[in-house]
Amino acid sequence: MKKRKTEHLNLAFQSRTDVSVLDNRFVYEPMFSGHPDQNIPTVELGGKKQKIPVWVSSMTGGTDYAGHINRNLARACGEFGMGMGLGSCRVLLEEDKYLSHFDLRKYLGNEVPFFANLGISQIEKSIRNKSVDDIASMIEKLRADGLIIHINPIQEWLQPEGDNISVPPIETIQTFLEETGIPVIVKEVGQGMGYESLKALLKLPLVAVEFGAFGGTNFARIELERSTPERKKLYEPLAYIGNDAYRMMDYANTIRQSEEDLKCDHLIVSGGLKNYLDGYYFLQKSQFTTIYGHASAFLEHAREEYELLRDFVSSQIKGLQIAYAYLKLNKEY
Repeated sequence: MKKRKTEHLNLAFQSRTDVSVLDNRFVYEPMFSGHPDQNIPTVELGGKKQKIPVWVSSMTGGTDYAGHINRNLARACGEFGMGMGLGSCRVLLEEDKYLSHFDLRKYLGNEVPFFANLGISQIEKSIRNKSVDDIASMIEKLRADGLIIHINPIQEWLQPEGDNISVPPIETIQTFLEETGIPVIVKEVGQGMGYESLKALLKLPLVAVEFGAFGGTNFARIELERSTPERKKLYEPLAYIGNDAYRMMDYANTIRQSEEDLKCDHLIVSGGLKNYLDGYYFLQKSQFTTIYGHASAFLEHAREEYELLRDFVSSQIKGLQIAYAYLKLNKEY
Protein backbone atom coordinates (compact mmCIF):
# COMPACT_ATOMS: atom_id res chain seq x y z
CA MET A 1 0.00 0.00 0.00
CA LYS A 2 2.82 2.39 0.88
CA LYS A 3 4.41 1.82 -2.53
CA ARG A 4 1.10 2.40 -4.30
CA LYS A 5 0.41 5.63 -2.41
CA THR A 6 3.88 6.92 -3.23
CA GLU A 7 3.31 6.16 -6.90
CA HIS A 8 -0.02 7.99 -6.77
CA LEU A 9 1.65 11.10 -5.33
CA ASN A 10 4.44 11.05 -7.90
CA LEU A 11 2.04 10.57 -10.81
CA ALA A 12 -0.76 12.90 -9.71
CA PHE A 13 0.51 16.01 -11.46
CA GLN A 14 1.40 14.09 -14.64
CA SER A 15 -2.07 12.58 -14.95
CA ARG A 16 -4.21 15.71 -14.88
CA THR A 17 -6.47 15.59 -17.94
CA ASP A 18 -7.44 18.51 -20.15
CA VAL A 19 -11.22 18.61 -20.45
CA SER A 20 -10.86 19.10 -24.21
CA VAL A 21 -10.04 15.39 -24.60
CA LEU A 22 -13.27 14.29 -22.90
CA ASP A 23 -15.10 11.65 -24.96
CA ASN A 24 -18.54 13.25 -25.12
CA ARG A 25 -20.14 10.33 -26.94
CA PHE A 26 -20.81 8.66 -23.59
CA VAL A 27 -22.34 9.35 -20.21
CA TYR A 28 -20.40 7.57 -17.47
CA GLU A 29 -22.67 5.97 -14.85
CA PRO A 30 -20.55 4.33 -12.12
CA MET A 31 -23.31 3.53 -9.62
CA PHE A 32 -25.18 0.56 -11.04
CA SER A 33 -22.71 -2.27 -11.69
CA GLY A 34 -19.89 -4.12 -10.09
CA HIS A 35 -16.83 -4.94 -12.13
CA PRO A 36 -18.11 -7.09 -14.99
CA ASP A 37 -17.27 -10.71 -15.63
CA GLN A 38 -19.21 -11.62 -18.77
CA ASN A 39 -21.86 -9.18 -19.91
CA ILE A 40 -21.24 -8.80 -23.65
CA PRO A 41 -24.26 -9.82 -25.72
CA THR A 42 -23.95 -12.59 -28.26
CA VAL A 43 -25.13 -11.92 -31.81
CA GLU A 44 -26.34 -14.09 -34.68
CA LEU A 45 -24.98 -13.67 -38.20
CA GLY A 46 -25.83 -15.89 -41.12
CA GLY A 47 -27.41 -18.53 -38.92
CA LYS A 48 -24.39 -18.80 -36.59
CA LYS A 49 -23.75 -17.22 -33.23
CA GLN A 50 -20.84 -15.00 -32.28
CA LYS A 51 -19.87 -14.84 -28.61
CA ILE A 52 -18.81 -11.21 -29.02
CA PRO A 53 -20.03 -8.60 -31.55
CA VAL A 54 -16.64 -8.27 -33.26
CA TRP A 55 -15.82 -9.14 -36.86
CA VAL A 56 -12.40 -9.75 -38.39
CA SER A 57 -12.75 -7.74 -41.59
CA SER A 58 -11.38 -8.99 -44.89
CA MET A 59 -7.64 -8.50 -45.29
CA THR A 60 -5.22 -10.71 -47.11
CA GLY A 61 -4.30 -13.99 -48.80
CA GLY A 62 -2.23 -15.54 -51.55
CA THR A 63 1.25 -15.37 -50.01
CA ASP A 64 3.05 -17.44 -47.36
CA TYR A 65 3.09 -14.49 -44.96
CA ALA A 66 -0.62 -13.92 -45.54
CA GLY A 67 -1.25 -17.56 -44.74
CA HIS A 68 0.47 -17.16 -41.37
CA ILE A 69 -1.62 -14.06 -40.61
CA ASN A 70 -4.88 -15.72 -41.61
CA ARG A 71 -4.20 -18.78 -39.45
CA ASN A 72 -3.55 -16.58 -36.43
CA LEU A 73 -6.73 -14.61 -37.06
CA ALA A 74 -8.74 -17.79 -37.49
CA ARG A 75 -7.39 -19.22 -34.23
CA ALA A 76 -8.47 -16.06 -32.42
CA CYS A 77 -11.93 -16.22 -33.99
CA GLY A 78 -12.31 -19.82 -32.89
CA GLU A 79 -11.09 -19.13 -29.36
CA PHE A 80 -13.08 -15.95 -28.71
CA GLY A 81 -16.15 -16.53 -30.87
CA MET A 82 -15.67 -13.82 -33.50
CA GLY A 83 -16.76 -14.01 -37.14
CA MET A 84 -14.28 -13.72 -39.99
CA GLY A 85 -14.23 -12.51 -43.56
CA LEU A 86 -11.41 -13.59 -45.84
CA GLY A 87 -9.42 -11.32 -48.09
CA SER A 88 -10.01 -11.61 -51.81
CA CYS A 89 -10.16 -15.26 -52.88
CA ARG A 90 -9.78 -14.45 -56.57
CA VAL A 91 -6.66 -16.57 -56.84
CA LEU A 92 -8.69 -19.66 -55.85
CA LEU A 93 -10.84 -19.30 -58.95
CA GLU A 94 -7.70 -19.86 -60.99
CA GLU A 95 -5.80 -22.53 -59.04
CA ASP A 96 -5.57 -24.29 -55.67
CA LYS A 97 -1.91 -23.42 -55.03
CA TYR A 98 -2.79 -21.07 -52.17
CA LEU A 99 -5.80 -22.96 -50.88
CA SER A 100 -4.14 -23.61 -47.51
CA HIS A 101 -3.91 -19.84 -46.89
CA PHE A 102 -7.69 -19.58 -47.03
CA ASP A 103 -8.76 -23.01 -45.76
CA LEU A 104 -9.26 -21.96 -42.16
CA ARG A 105 -12.32 -23.82 -40.94
CA LYS A 106 -10.23 -26.24 -38.90
CA TYR A 107 -8.87 -23.29 -36.90
CA LEU A 108 -12.20 -21.49 -36.61
CA GLY A 109 -14.36 -24.45 -35.72
CA ASN A 110 -17.90 -24.79 -37.01
CA GLU A 111 -19.69 -22.45 -34.61
CA VAL A 112 -18.71 -19.01 -35.92
CA PRO A 113 -19.53 -17.39 -39.28
CA PHE A 114 -16.82 -17.56 -41.95
CA PHE A 115 -17.17 -15.90 -45.37
CA ALA A 116 -15.13 -16.06 -48.56
CA ASN A 117 -14.57 -12.88 -50.56
CA LEU A 118 -14.61 -11.78 -54.21
CA GLY A 119 -14.75 -8.40 -55.93
CA ILE A 120 -17.73 -7.20 -57.89
CA SER A 121 -15.74 -7.43 -61.13
CA GLN A 122 -15.20 -11.18 -60.58
CA ILE A 123 -18.92 -11.64 -59.90
CA GLU A 124 -19.81 -9.70 -63.05
CA LYS A 125 -17.36 -11.77 -65.10
CA SER A 126 -18.66 -15.06 -63.67
CA ILE A 127 -22.24 -14.16 -64.55
CA ARG A 128 -21.22 -13.09 -68.04
CA ASN A 129 -19.21 -16.31 -68.57
CA LYS A 130 -21.89 -18.46 -66.94
CA SER A 131 -19.34 -19.78 -64.46
CA VAL A 132 -20.97 -18.93 -61.11
CA ASP A 133 -20.80 -22.63 -60.28
CA ASP A 134 -17.06 -22.13 -59.84
CA ILE A 135 -17.79 -19.68 -57.02
CA ALA A 136 -20.16 -22.13 -55.36
CA SER A 137 -17.48 -24.82 -55.65
CA MET A 138 -14.87 -22.53 -54.05
CA ILE A 139 -17.19 -21.76 -51.11
CA GLU A 140 -17.86 -25.45 -50.62
CA LYS A 141 -14.15 -26.22 -50.76
CA LEU A 142 -13.48 -23.66 -48.03
CA ARG A 143 -16.45 -24.84 -45.95
CA ALA A 144 -17.45 -21.17 -45.80
CA ASP A 145 -20.91 -19.95 -44.85
CA GLY A 146 -21.23 -17.63 -47.82
CA LEU A 147 -19.55 -14.90 -49.83
CA ILE A 148 -18.53 -11.30 -49.23
CA ILE A 149 -18.78 -9.23 -52.40
CA HIS A 150 -16.62 -6.15 -52.17
CA ILE A 151 -17.65 -3.10 -54.17
CA ASN A 152 -14.60 -1.09 -55.24
CA PRO A 153 -15.12 1.00 -58.40
CA ILE A 154 -12.70 3.77 -57.35
CA GLN A 155 -10.02 1.22 -56.41
CA GLU A 156 -10.43 -0.63 -59.71
CA TRP A 157 -10.29 2.66 -61.63
CA LEU A 158 -7.04 3.67 -59.91
CA GLN A 159 -5.41 0.24 -59.90
CA PRO A 160 -2.83 -0.12 -62.69
CA GLU A 161 -4.15 -3.66 -63.37
CA GLY A 162 -7.74 -2.80 -62.45
CA ASP A 163 -10.78 -4.47 -64.02
CA ASN A 164 -13.49 -2.61 -65.85
CA ILE A 165 -16.93 -2.66 -64.19
CA SER A 166 -19.50 -2.61 -66.99
CA VAL A 167 -22.73 -3.31 -65.09
CA PRO A 168 -24.04 -1.30 -62.11
CA PRO A 169 -23.00 -3.33 -59.04
CA ILE A 170 -26.53 -3.43 -57.61
CA GLU A 171 -27.73 -5.21 -60.76
CA THR A 172 -24.86 -7.70 -60.60
CA ILE A 173 -25.60 -8.49 -56.96
CA GLN A 174 -29.31 -8.98 -57.68
CA THR A 175 -28.52 -11.37 -60.51
CA PHE A 176 -26.02 -13.31 -58.40
CA LEU A 177 -28.53 -13.73 -55.58
CA GLU A 178 -31.19 -14.94 -58.00
CA GLU A 179 -28.90 -17.38 -59.80
CA THR A 180 -27.11 -18.92 -56.82
CA GLY A 181 -28.94 -18.55 -53.51
CA ILE A 182 -25.51 -18.17 -51.87
CA PRO A 183 -25.62 -16.14 -48.61
CA VAL A 184 -24.00 -12.77 -49.35
CA ILE A 185 -22.45 -9.89 -47.42
CA VAL A 186 -21.72 -6.71 -49.39
CA LYS A 187 -19.01 -4.25 -48.39
CA GLU A 188 -16.99 -1.29 -49.66
CA VAL A 189 -13.21 -1.13 -49.28
CA GLY A 190 -12.44 2.26 -47.79
CA GLN A 191 -14.74 4.85 -49.33
CA GLY A 192 -17.97 3.76 -47.68
CA MET A 193 -21.38 4.24 -49.32
CA GLY A 194 -23.97 6.99 -49.65
CA TYR A 195 -27.62 6.98 -48.66
CA GLU A 196 -29.06 5.65 -51.92
CA SER A 197 -26.51 2.82 -52.18
CA LEU A 198 -27.19 1.74 -48.61
CA LYS A 199 -30.94 1.86 -49.16
CA ALA A 200 -30.69 -0.26 -52.32
CA LEU A 201 -28.58 -2.88 -50.54
CA LEU A 202 -30.78 -3.03 -47.45
CA LYS A 203 -33.72 -3.87 -49.69
CA LEU A 204 -31.96 -7.04 -50.85
CA PRO A 205 -32.00 -10.35 -48.90
CA LEU A 206 -28.39 -10.02 -47.76
CA VAL A 207 -26.81 -11.54 -44.66
CA ALA A 208 -25.34 -8.12 -43.85
CA VAL A 209 -24.04 -4.88 -45.27
CA GLU A 210 -20.51 -4.00 -44.16
CA PHE A 211 -19.63 -0.30 -44.23
CA GLY A 212 -15.95 -0.38 -45.27
CA ALA A 213 -16.18 3.31 -44.45
CA PHE A 214 -13.81 6.17 -45.11
CA GLY A 215 -11.26 6.54 -42.33
CA GLY A 216 -9.80 3.05 -42.25
CA THR A 217 -7.54 1.31 -44.74
CA ASN A 218 -8.06 3.16 -48.02
CA PHE A 219 -7.39 0.90 -50.99
CA ALA A 220 -7.72 3.80 -53.42
CA ARG A 221 -4.71 5.42 -51.76
CA ILE A 222 -2.86 2.11 -51.76
CA GLU A 223 -3.34 1.83 -55.53
CA LEU A 224 -2.15 5.41 -56.04
CA GLU A 225 1.06 4.60 -54.18
CA ARG A 226 1.61 1.82 -56.72
CA SER A 227 1.04 4.16 -59.63
CA THR A 228 3.24 6.66 -61.49
CA PRO A 229 3.85 10.09 -59.91
CA GLU A 230 1.89 11.74 -62.72
CA ARG A 231 -1.11 9.47 -62.30
CA LYS A 232 -0.98 9.83 -58.50
CA LYS A 233 -1.06 13.63 -58.77
CA LEU A 234 -3.93 13.54 -61.25
CA TYR A 235 -6.24 11.15 -59.38
CA GLU A 236 -5.33 11.67 -55.73
CA PRO A 237 -8.42 13.85 -55.05
CA LEU A 238 -10.60 10.78 -55.73
CA ALA A 239 -9.00 8.96 -52.82
CA TYR A 240 -10.44 11.53 -50.41
CA ILE A 241 -14.04 11.05 -51.50
CA GLY A 242 -16.31 8.91 -49.35
CA ASN A 243 -18.55 8.48 -46.32
CA ASP A 244 -17.28 7.83 -42.81
CA ALA A 245 -18.91 5.41 -40.38
CA TYR A 246 -20.71 8.18 -38.44
CA ARG A 247 -22.42 9.49 -41.56
CA MET A 248 -23.22 5.98 -42.75
CA MET A 249 -24.82 5.06 -39.42
CA ASP A 250 -27.01 8.16 -39.63
CA TYR A 251 -27.99 7.12 -43.16
CA ALA A 252 -28.78 3.56 -42.06
CA ASN A 253 -30.92 4.63 -39.12
CA THR A 254 -32.84 7.09 -41.30
CA ILE A 255 -33.46 4.32 -43.82
CA ARG A 256 -34.68 2.05 -41.01
CA GLN A 257 -37.19 4.68 -39.90
CA SER A 258 -38.43 5.66 -43.36
CA GLU A 259 -38.48 2.45 -45.40
CA GLU A 260 -40.84 -0.49 -44.85
CA ASP A 261 -39.55 -3.07 -47.33
CA LEU A 262 -36.08 -3.73 -45.96
CA LYS A 263 -34.89 -7.33 -46.28
CA CYS A 264 -31.48 -7.00 -44.63
CA ASP A 265 -31.38 -6.48 -40.87
CA HIS A 266 -27.64 -6.79 -40.11
CA LEU A 267 -24.82 -4.26 -40.28
CA ILE A 268 -21.08 -4.70 -39.89
CA VAL A 269 -19.62 -1.31 -39.01
CA SER A 270 -16.03 -1.04 -40.23
CA GLY A 271 -13.69 1.65 -41.46
CA GLY A 272 -11.86 3.95 -39.08
CA LEU A 273 -12.82 2.26 -35.82
CA LYS A 274 -9.74 2.51 -33.64
CA ASN A 275 -10.78 0.66 -30.49
CA TYR A 276 -13.53 -1.00 -28.47
CA LEU A 277 -15.08 2.35 -27.49
CA ASP A 278 -15.62 3.21 -31.15
CA GLY A 279 -17.18 -0.22 -31.61
CA TYR A 280 -19.38 0.14 -28.54
CA TYR A 281 -20.61 3.53 -29.73
CA PHE A 282 -21.89 2.09 -33.02
CA LEU A 283 -23.37 -0.97 -31.33
CA GLN A 284 -25.45 1.36 -29.16
CA LYS A 285 -26.24 3.83 -31.92
CA SER A 286 -27.48 1.33 -34.50
CA GLN A 287 -31.13 0.43 -35.01
CA PHE A 288 -30.08 -2.77 -36.77
CA THR A 289 -28.56 -5.98 -35.45
CA THR A 290 -24.95 -4.86 -35.52
CA ILE A 291 -21.39 -6.03 -35.05
CA TYR A 292 -18.26 -4.01 -35.68
CA GLY A 293 -15.18 -4.91 -37.63
CA HIS A 294 -11.46 -4.28 -37.42
CA ALA A 295 -8.88 -4.96 -40.11
CA SER A 296 -5.58 -3.12 -39.57
CA ALA A 297 -5.77 -3.37 -35.76
CA PHE A 298 -5.99 -7.15 -36.00
CA LEU A 299 -3.42 -7.28 -38.78
CA GLU A 300 -0.90 -5.40 -36.66
CA HIS A 301 -1.10 -8.03 -33.91
CA ALA A 302 -1.44 -11.12 -36.13
CA ARG A 303 1.90 -10.81 -37.91
CA GLU A 304 4.01 -12.36 -35.17
CA GLU A 305 3.34 -15.13 -32.65
CA TYR A 306 -0.27 -15.95 -31.77
CA GLU A 307 0.05 -14.88 -28.12
CA LEU A 308 0.38 -11.21 -29.14
CA LEU A 309 -2.93 -11.40 -30.99
CA ARG A 310 -4.54 -13.36 -28.18
CA ASP A 311 -3.57 -10.70 -25.62
CA PHE A 312 -4.88 -7.95 -27.89
CA VAL A 313 -8.28 -9.59 -28.34
CA SER A 314 -8.53 -10.27 -24.60
CA SER A 315 -7.89 -6.60 -23.87
CA GLN A 316 -10.58 -5.56 -26.37
CA ILE A 317 -13.10 -7.84 -24.67
CA LYS A 318 -12.27 -6.42 -21.24
CA GLY A 319 -12.71 -2.91 -22.61
CA LEU A 320 -16.11 -3.83 -24.04
CA GLN A 321 -17.14 -5.32 -20.70
CA ILE A 322 -16.34 -2.06 -18.92
CA ALA A 323 -18.24 -0.10 -21.58
CA TYR A 324 -21.38 -2.25 -21.24
CA ALA A 325 -21.22 -1.97 -17.45
CA TYR A 326 -20.73 1.77 -17.04
CA LEU A 327 -21.32 3.74 -20.26
CA LYS A 328 -24.57 5.03 -21.69
CA LEU A 329 -24.86 6.76 -25.03
CA ASN A 330 -24.97 10.56 -24.88
CA LYS A 331 -28.15 11.36 -26.83
CA GLU A 332 -26.63 14.60 -28.07
CA TYR A 333 -24.12 12.56 -30.06
